[in-house]
Amino acid sequence: MTPGELDEVRCRLDSFAADVLEPFPRADQRHWGGVYLRGLLLEGKRKSVEPMAARLGGDGNRQALAHFITSSPWDSAHVRARLARKMQPVVEPTAVIVGDMGFLKYGDASACVSRQYTGTTGKVTNCQVGVSLHLASVRSSAVVNWRLFLPRSWDPASPQADPAKVARRARCGIPADVGHVEKWQLALDMVDEIRSWGIDVPVVVADAGYGHAAAFRFGLEERGLSYLVGLPKTATAHPAAARPQTPMCGGCGRNPVAACSDRPQTVQRLVIDSGRKTARPVQWREGFRLGTGRIGFKHMYSRFVPLRIRPAGPEIGEAVEMPAHWLLAEWPSDEPAPFQFWLSNLPESTPLTTLVRLAKLHRRIEHDYREMKQALGLTDFEGRTWNGWHHHVTLVAAAHAFRTLQHISCCPEEKTPA
Repeated sequence: MTPGELDEVRCRLDSFAADVLEPFPRADQRHWGGVYLRGLLLEGKRKSVEPMAARLGGDGNRQALAHFITSSPWDSAHVRARLARKMQPVVEPTAVIVGDMGFLKYGDASACVSRQYTGTTGKVTNCQVGVSLHLASVRSSAVVNWRLFLPRSWDPASPQADPAKVARRARCGIPADVGHVEKWQLALDMVDEIRSWGIDVPVVVADAGYGHAAAFRFGLEERGLSYLVGLPKTATAHPAAARPQTPMCGGCGRNPVAACSDRPQTVQRLVIDSGRKTARPVQWREGFRLGTGRIGFKHMYSRFVPLRIRPAGPEIGEAVEMPAHWLLAEWPSDEPAPFQFWLSNLPESTPLTTLVRLAKLHRRIEHDYREMKQALGLTDFEGRTWNGWHHHVTLVAAAHAFRTLQHISCCPEEKTPA
């Protein structure tokens, strides 16, 4: 960049920071918030406090930055609300996406760190897990809410409580009223929170880790929200035509419970039984730009089976007649069986292309996580305190939003991979 272009970007960042950090009650907090944002956006391998301070020159007061991010009493929810309201008209979201990622740790000093499963590595490892909420469209996305997952081992009220970890709660600044809450419930809480900020939720999209929890789906339906969520191939359901039937009463004992005459089948079996001929080709978007001198974009294309089904499972119970939902399955022509499944309560009139595009939109969060980790230091912060973790991820989300705004202003028509 030329010096003039750098000055223009700096002015834009100052204006952006003044807007997003306006909820801070004190001028010194607004100042150090802007400095921290600038440190996250500067080139450099690590974005923890000490290396950022070294790159910031005259503003690089390591002690002041550390106090601001770890100990300063500002509410990150106010900043996230401001950020969400700013980014909603820019992103024009077609969905709100739920995701989670692991913050890998070597020691045990960080708040809520534990040996637990994370999709970041695909295995059980020592990490923190953060649950995130993204406003997303094909063109862009923005992270607007976060929760730090507290495992049962950190909850003094849990039978699985670890005394050593419970003893570290005070040192990590974990509020006394914070206990273990399932990730799907954290997601529902975040959806409620962004709606309280005035953010519209057109459709909730999530992977099978959330979609397989019937309580998560029921929670969305109780809120009057549409969803499209992943399912494991072992999830069970009935065909849409199935209806509960009540056996004849013999005159003594309990009244018989209504149940479907046929046992539920796995969603994979239902799709296979429908036949490969029911798979229809769908191109959901243009993907990466072709290389080696070729012009255009690689088409993102596959074959999908749409079925109307009624979900089953122990949480639902055989006596409940579930409404018919969409089951969407991806079954490419070169695969012997379908391998990816989604469930949706969108109307029966919803086009197949809409279902597929929403299902594939979930990949936007991979793009967000990659950019925040590689360019903005999302996982570089030690996260030893509860407030410090929330402060850091909130300002990383703000830095990510600023980069998105810069990209859109410089390349308004360019497509980004989903």
